[in-house]
Amino acid sequence: MKRKSIFLTGHRGMVGSAVLNHLQSNGYENVITRTRGELDLTNQAQVDSFFAKRRPDVVIACAAKVGGILANNTLRADFIYQNLQIASNLIHASSKYNVQKLINLGSSCIYPRDAKIPIVEESLLTGVLEKTNEPYAIAKIAAIKLCQSYYEQYKNNFYSIMPCNMYGPRDNFDLKSSHVLPALIRKVHEAKESASRNVEVWGSGKPLREFLYVDDLARAIAHCLENVNARDIYSKGISHMNCGSEDEVSILKLAHLIKKVVGYQGEVVFDAEKPDGTYRKKMNNTQLRNIGFSAKTNLEQGLKKTYAWYLENK
Repeated sequence: MKRKSIFLTGHRGMVGSAVLNHLQSNGYENVITRTRGELDLTNQAQVDSFFAKRRPDVVIACAAKVGGILANNTLRADFIYQNLQIASNLIHASSKYNVQKLINLGSSCIYPRDAKIPIVEESLLTGVLEKTNEPYAIAKIAAIKLCQSYYEQYKNNFYSIMPCNMYGPRDNFDLKSSHVLPALIRKVHEAKESASRNVEVWGSGKPLREFLYVDDLARAIAHCLENVNARDIYSKGISHMNCGSEDEVSILKLAHLIKKVVGYQGEVVFDAEKPDGTYRKKMNNTQLRNIGFSAKTNLEQGLKKTYAWYLENK
């Protein structure tokens, strides 16, 4: 597999850059990347032309329009349209030009708001989605079903991995569009810098989240690249595999852990009038553990690495 040509999308993002670094550091010789300016993945003609010319053996699909509650809830059309276009263009072109393996990255928000915890893969499409990120979730569900459908009709070796909440270097720290963890790092850091007495955080602080350090996801993808094929997943009656860390904490505990890492002495104040999002999204990671993968980076270690990167790059 290390000599195969691998088209990695989203290589400048948090996940894609970690995957690129991991592949290059482990002897993968032919990783193809394109910036958004070089190849617009929402443009079907451009994607088709690229595949016709380059004919990659493998596709790892990390590119997506992503964001936190605020961005998901206000840019609803952008989130569903762009993510649907990216998925449909990549997956169809991969089938048309005989890609040998495609790994599609998704998100735990695909699951029903009230799914039984820990969430198993079979919970998909068994209930109502969380309203605040429903458009994004529907696009990601469509991508899962595209991979599954192309396998069922054409036997394409395409499948999906659903990570929990990701974080790490190159995360998005923009307060208008970021997820909770990088937003908290930035807020707490700026409160420390300005000697503010408190930091305001959206919601009640009660929701629980499972966080996975991005380098662990990169390891998981490489592990699946070498060891997992589509039939291994679909033969079990599931449409994808979960990828989590077992590191589940409340937003309240997360805020205080970030305070500790940043060295901030003020208070955290929660605005309960703002939305919490889904209360709990802890995933069952049995399928991935059964093929020999588990996360290595605990939350405090990962936060220290992420904050160090933020200080160097802010």
